[in-house]
Amino acid sequence: MKTLYLRNVPEDVVRRLQQLADRDGTSLGAVAVRELSDVSRRADNPSLMAQLADLDVDISEIVETLEQERAAR
Repeated sequence: MKTLYLRNVPEDVVRRLQQLADRDGTSLGAVAVRELSDVSRRADNPSLMAQLADLDVDISEIVETLEQERAAR
């Protein structure tokens, strides 16, 4: 496993990460690794999306249907 040192982390970011660590009863480092792990998974999104079948669905139709359903509530 590699070691990663971060510099110039804004104070507000550190504060929020510490709040998460306190809430979860874990360390700041553990929260930082967890959050970086979650965010780094996005790098796989383009290849995952490319593997999906093209259903030839018009996105504007989906959006319109959603808006109609929301308006009906």
